[in-house]
Amino acid sequence: MRHMNPFNNMVSVFLLGVIALIIIPLPPVMLDFMFVLNLMISFIILLTTLYIKESLEFSIYPSILLITTLFRLALNISSTRNILLKNGYAGEVVATFGNFVIGGNLVVGLVVFLIIVLVQFIVITKGSERVAEVSARFTLDAMPGKQMAIDADLSSGLINEEQARIRRSKIQREADFFGAMDGASKFVKGDAIISLIVTFVNLIGGVIMGFMNHLGTFGEIMQVYSIATVGDGLMSQIPALLISVATGMIVTRSASEADLSTDVLRQLFSQPVVLIIGSAALMMLCFIGFPVPQVMIISLVMMGLGILMIVRQRQAAPVPAEAEGGLVPEEEITSEASYYKNIDNVYNLLNVEQIEMEFGYSLIPLVDESSGGNFMDRVVMFRKQFALEMGMVVPSICLKDSGQLNPNQYAIKFKGEIVATGDVLVDHFLALAPGDVEDTIDGIETVEPAFGIPAKWISEDKKMKAELSGYTLIDPTSVIITHLSEVIKAHAYELLNRQEVNNMLTNLRKVNETIVADTIPAIVSVSELQKVLCNLLREGVPVRDLETILETLADYAMTVKDADMLTEYVRQALKRTISHKFAEAGQLKVVSLDANIENQIMASVKKVDNGSYLALDPKTIQAIITSTTREVNKIRDLVPAPIILTSPIVRIYFKKLVDQFYPNTVVLSFNEIEADIQIQALGNITI
Repeated sequence: MRHMNPFNNMVSVFLLGVIALIIIPLPPVMLDFMFVLNLMISFIILLTTLYIKESLEFSIYPSILLITTLFRLALNISSTRNILLKNGYAGEVVATFGNFVIGGNLVVGLVVFLIIVLVQFIVITKGSERVAEVSARFTLDAMPGKQMAIDADLSSGLINEEQARIRRSKIQREADFFGAMDGASKFVKGDAIISLIVTFVNLIGGVIMGFMNHLGTFGEIMQVYSIATVGDGLMSQIPALLISVATGMIVTRSASEADLSTDVLRQLFSQPVVLIIGSAALMMLCFIGFPVPQVMIISLVMMGLGILMIVRQRQAAPVPAEAEGGLVPEEEITSEASYYKNIDNVYNLLNVEQIEMEFGYSLIPLVDESSGGNFMDRVVMFRKQFALEMGMVVPSICLKDSGQLNPNQYAIKFKGEIVATGDVLVDHFLALAPGDVEDTIDGIETVEPAFGIPAKWISEDKKMKAELSGYTLIDPTSVIITHLSEVIKAHAYELLNRQEVNNMLTNLRKVNETIVADTIPAIVSVSELQKVLCNLLREGVPVRDLETILETLADYAMTVKDADMLTEYVRQALKRTISHKFAEAGQLKVVSLDANIENQIMASVKKVDNGSYLALDPKTIQAIITSTTREVNKIRDLVPAPIILTSPIVRIYFKKLVDQFYPNTVVLSFNEIEADIQIQALGNITI
């Protein structure tokens, strides 16, 4: 028999007890206990909302709001019953509160009570209700954009399936929470209204009962029942006020890395100059008659706090580096000269990094982990995704700051030379406008660096409006990662050195020792294998299936010595991989090459000892390129990346010809396409 935890049923028992309070009369002693318990629960709820970092940490709040409201109403009914039946006595708690607030003056007590109720109802409850309503609407409206962002991160490999599932769940929980808060805030509003009604019922009903029971004169009866009424109302409204404040806290609480107290100290008092100027302005009030002691105490405390914060900030600030172009101290020159007396240290200067990124100083927080940057984590996830897609491991990326770049600029280097640059704004989002929506968002015009798409940099305050307008928003780190990934994909063949080929062979030996031992180096050398793999990567063909590549090379490399021809045989062996990469939904939309052009190309191929080359006359080349351009432009709106389909023997030569004018054009042969792929010819290149 499974062990039952008694605390599992605590809420159910509590709810049944609350319902019983409405029906069963409570003695004043028990009623005092319940009032104190209600006050304690309210304090706990308010303090909890102050120490959470985001609203979802207290996701049961709407249910708790309903339970506490029901509890207060039950106590109101029980106290009203005692006030009317026991000649205005509803326990010591009610009497103490009533005497303390009224202080012998009925009018003052009722006015104070009325002010507390109106403050709760008009200011706090009304504001919380409006914030909850707006938050619920904007959270629901922003859900599609957030879902698209998650799908984009998942498809690019920045997150895995489990992380995507968690983020989707969080978005759904946010929508459910704010939707529930929108409805639950009506409980607080109704509670404030019913408190006013109960107060008048207690006062009027108590006066009637006092006359019926002959408790004394009208003044004496009013004194007794006004104390009980105000005390009972306060014991209901003070917890209700605390709950209303907690409601306002939780619906206005944005996601943060710390609790509210820490955020207030860190953000409100982050500018010491503000404290000093404010204290000086406060001192000026003494000249118009403000009490000097009080004003001076507060002003001096604020000014002292501001000066103390300035001193601490200067102590914590790093020592600035020597200005660029400034004089270098003599001892540093001597130390540097001494260092390079060792010739080995000079040779270290000759080493170049395969991949290197340089950043302007404004972008350093994005890549500095100590400042909260997650750039390296994103690079690691891209390396994993690239290995799965292309079968090659991206080498380590060296990150450096550079004083030669603009503050918002970054540069990507391959083997010491810049291959791409870009600009990002740290505190902004890159907004890509949807094609069917009018561009209405104000921002800084720019171009997305990876794909050259027109875009805008928008500030944080325009984020919600842009999402609701259908814009795709990309944070600065994602912009850089996307650009880096596209550059690496385009230049992957440059990164595949012989050391990496050996690493790939070592990894293959773990699962198929035979194929590696039989092929390398007996049939194919590592350098020849590297040429074939680089040819594949140059045209975006994955090399993950290294086993099939080696088996194909073992079959043909004994008789074929041309690396380009060997690559063609390997491509045909990898036709399933190529088909899946370029076909969409089992369909391949292509532009075909006319047989007459193919015959002219083959007739112009010249064989030499180390390979072959194409010897077409310039006029024919111009005619072929003109026709290719015309046909590709016709279908560019239908197919983002046009594919040209040729016969197997012509493919390599036509590819080399087209690359001189239109690099990165996809050229496939019939033998590289699976039999189940449906080919749809959208054009034909003819002369």
